[in-house]
Amino acid sequence: MSDMKRVKPQNPKGTRDFLPSEVAKRNYLFGVIKNVFAKYGFQQIETPAMERLETLTGKYGEEGDNLLFKILNSGDFLKDAPAAELEARNSKGLTKHIAEKGLRYDLTVPLARYVVQHQDKIAFPFKRYHLGPVWRADRPQKGRYQEFYQCDADIIGSSSLLNEVELTCIFVEVFKTLGINATVRVNSRKVLEAMAISQNAQELFSGITIVVDKFDKIGLEGVSNELAKLALTPQQQQGILQMLQAKTTADLATTLESSDMGKAGLAEVNYVLGKCGAANVVFDVTLARGLNYYTGVIWEVVCDDVKIGSIASGGRYDNLTELFGGQNMSGVGISFGVERIFDIMEELN
Repeated sequence: MSDMKRVKPQNPKGTRDFLPSEVAKRNYLFGVIKNVFAKYGFQQIETPAMERLETLTGKYGEEGDNLLFKILNSGDFLKDAPAAELEARNSKGLTKHIAEKGLRYDLTVPLARYVVQHQDKIAFPFKRYHLGPVWRADRPQKGRYQEFYQCDADIIGSSSLLNEVELTCIFVEVFKTLGINATVRVNSRKVLEAMAISQNAQELFSGITIVVDKFDKIGLEGVSNELAKLALTPQQQQGILQMLQAKTTADLATTLESSDMGKAGLAEVNYVLGKCGAANVVFDVTLARGLNYYTGVIWEVVCDDVKIGSIASGGRYDNLTELFGGQNMSGVGISFGVERIFDIMEELN
């Protein structure tokens, strides 16, 4: 043992340990969320911590793909790596030769794979919940970790907006039970796409949503600067910025009335707000959710008392199962960011 090099005891970047007292608090938090999920008829499943890389890539946008943790193949992982790629230091080209698997980025894409793989054993609509760690190679900061737990609830195989209403009510009930003052922000990707169409900029929709998704961090002026970097005319930029200042769905009704997609998106949001009827559930046109697979209603929840970013989120996705060769089954789901919720409860004692 004397020949062994001493190692400084420290966690890998973006991870943390929990003392017994903290684990007890986290178990309480998990328990509250699980009880609400079960009350609404959701069943628990589990999937592996790792997935095939081809399962994960292309589902989260380019930015998300860059944050995937890849797992090196066992043994001599360089044996099949082309010399040209090694010499060129082409990490993207090398990846497919040296890494077949990756750590899961979220619990939604594994769910889509799971549903297609086990569809003959599942009754639809399928209401499932899943608690487990996910991994993202993100820059660690307050409330943002590289390993963190998610608690998800999804409904697969139904396009009814009553599902969106139910999931919104779950958000409200969980945070009320935990004693956290939270605002549930609601929008629709259809509204955002209709905004792009109204400015004849549909081909830039993906880039526009990535910019709008940063609104909380960089504000209207920052969004304006970022939009200027896209191939948008000053008039198109101004049109989008004007719509991003809307406070209610009514403020957008006139602008989007000629668009079937815009009217559908506003109707979705109005239906959810009307049926839920909670004061802390509000429309927010700046909510974009940068993930590529969302197609309808989207949510983000923020704490009113602690500035820490979103503490829960979700949305409707209409064609995720098709990517795995399954029939097109509409799905909708929400996810609780347990690490941030835990940090908030610690801060508020």
